[in-house]
Amino acid sequence: MTPTAEPPQVDPRATYRDVLAEPRFRLLFSTRTVSITADALRITTFSVLVFSATGSALLSALAFGIGFIPQLFGSLLLGSLADRLPPRALITGGYALTCAAALLLALVPMPIAASLGAVALVSLATPVFHGASSRLVAQSLKGDAYVLGRSLNNIAGAGAQLFGLALGGAVVAALGPRRALAVSAVLYLGCALAIRMRLPRMQPGQIGGTPVGDGGGSGAVRASLQGAGLLLRARTVRRLMLAQWLPVALVAGAEGLMVAYAGEHHFAPGWYAVLMACLPVGMLVGDLLVGRLLRPRVRERLVVPLVALAGLPLLGFATEPGVGVSSCLLLLSGLGYAYGLGLQRPFLDALPQDGQGQAFGLLGSGSMTLQGVGPVCLGSVATAIGTGGAIALAGGAAVLTAGWILTWHTSSSPFPVPSCSTASSPS
Repeated sequence: MTPTAEPPQVDPRATYRDVLAEPRFRLLFSTRTVSITADALRITTFSVLVFSATGSALLSALAFGIGFIPQLFGSLLLGSLADRLPPRALITGGYALTCAAALLLALVPMPIAASLGAVALVSLATPVFHGASSRLVAQSLKGDAYVLGRSLNNIAGAGAQLFGLALGGAVVAALGPRRALAVSAVLYLGCALAIRMRLPRMQPGQIGGTPVGDGGGSGAVRASLQGAGLLLRARTVRRLMLAQWLPVALVAGAEGLMVAYAGEHHFAPGWYAVLMACLPVGMLVGDLLVGRLLRPRVRERLVVPLVALAGLPLLGFATEPGVGVSSCLLLLSGLGYAYGLGLQRPFLDALPQDGQGQAFGLLGSGSMTLQGVGPVCLGSVATAIGTGGAIALAGGAAVLTAGWILTWHTSSSPFPVPSCSTASSPS
């Protein structure tokens, strides 16, 4: 009897219900959402505290962004710990550390430089426990469920950030900045306790039963630098990281000019907040539509059009539009953020099994760093050509990024992923 050919494997389509049915993901998802709310509350409150103490807009802005840029150095120097230490202890310790920092700012009067230094030091560890958490998610969810898990994290993250900003304003008005910082510390403490009590204990160097790292041997800094070097020398990994970093950094840079744009065009007070809210609203809608309605391969084939969608509406700011048109342009740009869903599976497939935690930490810290650098660079450009021109320039650069991705995005295989042994070939 002649054997019949097996039908080709089709990546099964998951649902949000399937994703939330996984207990480990549900725990990590809920604590991450609460921690993002606490982050937004802490960051804005600390910025208010610094401004009220110094009256300096520069120091207030520095307080707002001081926790972003050091994350890249933390990932490069300590990132290997995400694969070498027990995940429950690591994630619990991360939330406990941020809780302690928020309490320190709330309860101990310190010079501004010391306060900024404390926040920067804590942010060095952020990529480590975020990397461990992301690795756990990747081990808990398979195939399309992993992509939808990332989609849920994006949706909840945007919502939590908006809620945290609103909560920050309300709590500062009611209790003052120091007590508001104490509220954020309570939220972090709740996350730490939830992880400690509900996440199963795993052996050091193991996640989901898969051995990672060596737990000893070379020092953490040396191993982290070596691991980051291997990841960044791998052409596919490097491309996929840049594809996730650049459009977000460019659009975030444009978003950072919204206050100045509203001021230059004499919009009514408060309209800048409406403009800044349009991008996350567009992100929420885009993630829901692309994650819920489209099949896995379709999402991957739409990466280039969606990156272009993130940039093209921003070109309209070259005409200096009013409030209504500007809001619509930003909403459309936010829809394009869903391009990241089409990169999640290829990125995970490109990673070596024993370096996923560090890779996720490097991905997140690089994104945060570039989102901090983007507004600074575009702000400098805006001084020469105006805010509308600088925002349009950011949109044009995002479209060029889409064109670059198109050069290695083929119709037969949108994102070919080489084996780990060959992934380090130069570009």
